[in-house]
Amino acid sequence: MDKETQQLFKIVDRFARQKIAVWGDLILDEHLYGRTRRISREAPVLILIYQDRELSLGGAGNSLQNLRALGAHPIPVGVIGDDAEGQIIINILKALKIPTKYLFKEKDYLTPLKTRILAGEENTRKQQILRIDRERKVPESAALKEKMRKALANAIQDCAGLIISDYNYLTVKEDIYRKIAPAARKRKIPVALDSRFRLLHFQGATVSTPNEPEVEHALKIELGDNNELLREAGKKILKTNESPGLLITRGSKGMALFEIGKPPYFIPIHGPTDIVDVTGAGDTVISVFTLALASGATFRQAAHLANYAGGVVVMKKGAATLTPLELKQAIIS
Repeated sequence: MDKETQQLFKIVDRFARQKIAVWGDLILDEHLYGRTRRISREAPVLILIYQDRELSLGGAGNSLQNLRALGAHPIPVGVIGDDAEGQIIINILKALKIPTKYLFKEKDYLTPLKTRILAGEENTRKQQILRIDRERKVPESAALKEKMRKALANAIQDCAGLIISDYNYLTVKEDIYRKIAPAARKRKIPVALDSRFRLLHFQGATVSTPNEPEVEHALKIELGDNNELLREAGKKILKTNESPGLLITRGSKGMALFEIGKPPYFIPIHGPTDIVDVTGAGDTVISVFTLALASGATFRQAAHLANYAGGVVVMKKGAATLTPLELKQAIIS
């Protein structure tokens, strides 16, 4: 085993010591499975024979699951509705031994529910034919915002890192971020940002981990395969966000790491290119990257570990996680 691999292994071994706060939108994912029967006589639609139902965590919940699977101790901070779906999320978290003291129930809020309907013949792989999203934005309540601010302030004092997981349901409030960011900087803990539509709204975060479409949306550009344009985009985001680091995930093209004062660092995709499912891969990337930084890794070491982890989970079905052993096996494969 070479020296670089040994160093990466030591970083992974330190994952189990880390408490990481996750502030973001908790979503309940529902999968309904059915067997195709025939076309309805009522309308030109398929009739499905119901077979099964699966419930799992989505959104920020996927980062929580990734951190827990890697042996870390995630601390969620967020909002759920005072409804059955919110209670299911709490039950799943408790089963994973993840604390729920910083989750706040709001009567004027519906827990986001994403229902995916999958269908196929008896002995064939089920394919998604429809997705139904039940959505509502987190209310602008002064009392709720103050509760979240206090929860984040407490979590920051007790944690080695903070992940901001923003799926645009507005659990993450920009004014709250501006109030708690100085405390994170004072403690020198990494703050990692994953924001679908507000990539440029959280100045001072340690690192952001957007994919290429999120970069294109933020900068109103089309990257295509133009690496020079990608370099310019990376520089602009670093400058705008006043951040020391930026990791852009590029699907089958791997990753691009940007650091202040250094040339861009391109990392090819790890593993086979015949990907099974990219669902939740971004949550795995930010979870491993943040854990690595909290465990003393450099940006490059953290990026390599995140790349290895991403290569593992995209070969699994659904929003998957991986264990420290699987990560180590990927490093040496």
